[in-house]
Parts: sequence; C-alpha cells; structure tokens
Amino acid sequence: MFTRAVVSTVLLFASLINAAPQRTQAKQTSQQGAAQVPQGISRLADGSTMLDATVTVNGLPLRYRVAGPASMFKTASRVQGASAAANATGSMGLNVLLHGDGGQSFFAFPNAPTQANLMGVAVLAPNANLFWGGGSGLQRTNGAAHSAAVAALVKNELPKVLAFDPGNVWFTGVSGGALMLSGFFVPAQMAKFPNAGVLLACGAMPPQVPFVDSANVVANTRIHFQSTVNELQSLQGSIPAAVAAYERVATQAGLGAEEIAARMTVDNSPVGGHCAFDGRGFGSGVKLVADSFSDIMQPGGNGQLPGVGDVRRTVVGNEKLVFGAQRRQRAA
Repeated sequence: MFTRAVVSTVLLFASLINAAPQRTQAKQTSQQGAAQVPQGISRLADGSTMLDATVTVNGLPLRYRVAGPASMFKTASRVQGASAAANATGSMGLNVLLHGDGGQSFFAFPNAPTQANLMGVAVLAPNANLFWGGGSGLQRTNGAAHSAAVAALVKNELPKVLAFDPGNVWFTGVSGGALMLSGFFVPAQMAKFPNAGVLLACGAMPPQVPFVDSANVVANTRIHFQSTVNELQSLQGSIPAAVAAYERVATQAGLGAEEIAARMTVDNSPVGGHCAFDGRGFGSGVKLVADSFSDIMQPGGNGQLPGVGDVRRTVVGNEKLVFGAQRRQRAA
C-alpha cells in the first residue's frame, strides 16, 4: 500500500512531466515527403500512360516517371497494353527533365505530353532535400555521382521497361537541375547522347568537371540557356559565366561564329522572377517552357516562347546578359 508521502511524490513527478516542454515531432525531409506520394501506373489526361517507379542505379535510388503510349512499354513494366518486345527499341525519343531544388517539377511533370515524337521522362534527385547534385546553391557536391546515375538510368534501366530511340534523347534542366546538367552532366556524360540537346531553364554554371570528348559534344549538341530579367542574384553571375565557358569550349573546338550560333543560344528577355517565364509564377513559367521545347530546341522549330517571341539569340556577342533586381515568384 502506498503511503501518503509516496503518493505525493508520484503526483509531483507526474505534474513535472506534464509541465515540461513536449518534444516536437522531427520535421520530415523533402525526400520523406515525396515518398508519401504513391508510385505505380496511371493514365494521364492526354491518354498516355505514366509509369512511376524507383530503381537503384550506382547505389542510388532513382525514382522516375515516364509517359507515353502504352504500346511503347515492355511487359516488364506491367503496363496494361504493353506490347514492345524485351529487346526492342522504338521510333520515339525522350525528353528527360531534372527538376529544381525541392522536386516541384518532378511531380508537376510539365514535359509529360508527347511533343515532336519525344516521350516525357522526369527523374527525382536521390537526396534528402531533393537537390540535384546535393549540396546547395552553386556548390553541388555530388554532381558527378548524380550525373553518372542519370546517364546509367537512361542507358541501362529505361530500356528494360520502355521502347525508345536511344539516339534521340534530349534533356531539360530546371533551376538546380540546370545547374547539374551544365556543371556536371554535359561535360562528363553528354558524349553518350550525341545529336540531341539540353535546355537549361533558369540556371546554369560553367563545367565543374573535366570535359569528355568536348569537341564532338559541342559540335553535335544543341544548348539553349533560358532565364528571366529578374533572375536570382547568384544566377545572374553564374548563367553568363556558363554561356562564356561553353562558347569558349566551342571556339577551342574550331567552331566558327555561325556554327556556334546554330548550336548555342541564350535569352533572358521574359520580365519575371526565377523561372517565371510567363511573368506569373514558377510552376506556370516552367510549364510554358516545357510546352515550347520543340519550338526552341529541335530542327524546324520557330524559336517561339509564347508572349516573348523568338528566344534563339546566338551566344556570340550576347555573353553579358542584362538583369534587373531579383524577384522570387512562387505562385501560379
């Protein structure tokens, strides 16, 4: 039987516990939040099929989304209506998108609709913060490893579930994804994807790793740098530096001004903040550029970004972009 003193001591201890500050639940990482979004197979509004899956590449978990006609998928994908043979390639190419910091464009999947015979692919960064290349800002400490994993995903893993033309693979980078593409992927991995191109939207930096087969890469790769007037201050320095660096590689490879103009273009005329190419917001701006990919990047395109005009200005003589005060626009 408890004595009165013991009972008093127990009650006092309980009251102290209740009065103590409660330990708050640990804030989940962006990667943990993304994991709560279900993977699987779904049908998109345009009638295409989307496969959302994860595969381990070079020891890294890479979640990807790919959208296209069901008939282009292979039986290993488990897509209903998949009919491509296990070893088949296809007539359609890919437009592979690397999202910005935080992963918004992965889930929005703005390049999902088939455009000019390119099926859409989006890849999620294998990082707790969903930052391509890891690190932060202009310091992408895992850029080389992430780039190698993306290349291996496209070359070795996607062919297991999808029939596509391996000689027609293009890339889109958004913000942090553009930093990784320009800083690491293009110099180290682009030689594996000849005769295609890279659209660098609201982000770019000079090559951060040795350039592999630079002469062939710059001679056979279409590169477009797209920014806005009110870009982030840090990118107002790194984007022009990237333009100058890539132009310098092309010049050293023996390309003349006209040849460079046909391959490398730049524009920052949209009046808007970071990625707000429509002047309204990040998401809607990225969607505008994604919808204009073929016009800007591919042969026969008219270069038009709706509401802006032809954005294909040669990098030659346009290295020093003129910016205004930075503006952050996240709405729309």
